[in-house]
Amino acid sequence: MKKYRLFALVLVVSIMTTLLLPFQSLALEPPEFHGKNAILVDANYDEVLYEVGGHDKVYPASITKVMTALLTLEAIESGKLTAQTQVTASATAATIPEGSSTANIKAGEVLTVEQLLYCLLLPSANEAAQILAETVGGDIDTFVGMMNDKAKELGCENTHFANPHGFHDPDHYTTPYDITLFMKAAMEYDLFQKIVTSPNYTIPATNLSEQRTVRNTNALTSNWTYTGYLYTPGTGGKTGSTDEAGKCLVETAKKGDTYLISVVMGEPEKVTLADGTEVVAQFYDTIQLLNWGFENFQRTVISEDSEVVAKVNVTLSTQSDQVMVRPSGSIARTLPKDVNVDEMEKVINLFNDTVEAPVEQGQVLGTMVLKYQGEEYGTLDLIADSSVERSELLYRLDRIQKFFQNWWVKLLLVIVVVAVVALLLRIFVFSKRRRYAGAGASRRGRYSGRRRR
Repeated sequence: MKKYRLFALVLVVSIMTTLLLPFQSLALEPPEFHGKNAILVDANYDEVLYEVGGHDKVYPASITKVMTALLTLEAIESGKLTAQTQVTASATAATIPEGSSTANIKAGEVLTVEQLLYCLLLPSANEAAQILAETVGGDIDTFVGMMNDKAKELGCENTHFANPHGFHDPDHYTTPYDITLFMKAAMEYDLFQKIVTSPNYTIPATNLSEQRTVRNTNALTSNWTYTGYLYTPGTGGKTGSTDEAGKCLVETAKKGDTYLISVVMGEPEKVTLADGTEVVAQFYDTIQLLNWGFENFQRTVISEDSEVVAKVNVTLSTQSDQVMVRPSGSIARTLPKDVNVDEMEKVINLFNDTVEAPVEQGQVLGTMVLKYQGEEYGTLDLIADSSVERSELLYRLDRIQKFFQNWWVKLLLVIVVVAVVALLLRIFVFSKRRRYAGAGASRRGRYSGRRRR
């Protein structure tokens, strides 16, 4: 069995940059997995708890129908349709590829939108997908474009739909993580939840068919296909299966306040465990993965916003020469229960060791990165815990001091001093010359010379 390292999603608080990074467990041993790709997500917080190729390209098969249902439910919500709107199946929509799963809906048959949704999600009828696509989009191609637009809106970065039912097409793909996004969006609708948690549904006789009962292919909800896999915490899911995709299942489950979404892809049909027990892989692995998530993870606060973590020196204030610094908010993560929060490393990055007053309470003065065993768990802004007022006297004295520290001011002062000295020297020399000149004139005035006879 493989061990997987645990990565945290970076939670943004205040003006921090948001990062949504999946993580795997640090010390927990995940359950044995028999497929190619898997992911387990805490759907309340969009945090990845476990993944094997969670962002790899996969073929979704009939899990595609979750997106088809989502767009239909949005059309109902917008008033374009109602659940009881009657729809006549066109010949085009009723014609499906050979080997498709079906509810045997005939061309010209009239059913309600709600009945079509049950046919879509329980027996996974491909014709129901095409009928709903024409009803919502006007034609299938337009509807497929709507599916791709919705995928982008939900943040599905590596998803492209080519049809509304999931019958294999090389250009029809997604990722396990992207599946969790559109599954979560669909689960927000009560009608979707009602349908995917129904073991079966009876459709009254129509204009072309007798009464029939359609049954859920998800063994976590229904015993119709396989027994022994009913899962009490399960809140609904959708199966998928093609030769290229393998056996697939997206499942939602809740225990208390914990809401998980699991996806398994590329499963074999059956596997034999070490004890010799034969199990249906997609259902067995899903139950094991969900139980592992419920039993080993909990919501944990790893940093409190009231905790003072550093101090910054303050100048230009008589009120205080320091300000305490604390995180701008708290960080919580869904973490393995064996993670010791007290061992979290706090990496403090102050913008400056000293700041000038005034300092406003809440002013961002740095950041704090939380790490555990070398992995980053989040980043918080560090803010001033209180305000510090500025002393106007100290401020003015500081401005004067800084003014005279400018190089050009110093140069100007040197020039002025030199000019003053030069002027004083000039005055001194000029005054000395005048004294000499005055003294000479006085001597000449007193000399009379010898008188001639």
